[in-house]
Amino acid sequence: MTNYLVSFPASAMKVPERELAAVGEAARQVIREAKAAGVYVFGGGINADAAPLMVASDGAVTKETYPQTKEFDGGLCVLRLPSREAAIQWAARIAKACRCPQELREFGHDPES
Repeated sequence: MTNYLVSFPASAMKVPERELAAVGEAARQVIREAKAAGVYVFGGGINADAAPLMVASDGAVTKETYPQTKEFDGGLCVLRLPSREAAIQWAARIAKACRCPQELREFGHDPES
């Protein structure tokens, strides 16, 4: 089994305000189905109200981020699946529910994690 990251940036969701509740419910339904299937690991959305922090190796904290992740926002979930094909199928279900394309990434296997 392999863990897959399914995610999208907030800017990808172009849903009218009046349809947001329906989209949210559709997305939660897919997550409920993933949980029922035993493939859900975790998920959620990036809290846009909490600024990112950079924590250095000495523990020093600054209110900044890497330039290449400055726009990192949106939603994500991690699913544990038997194949890339299964991951594509779940990502398609999430894309349909959220009404926007999903990025799919595969985690490398590390026996220590």
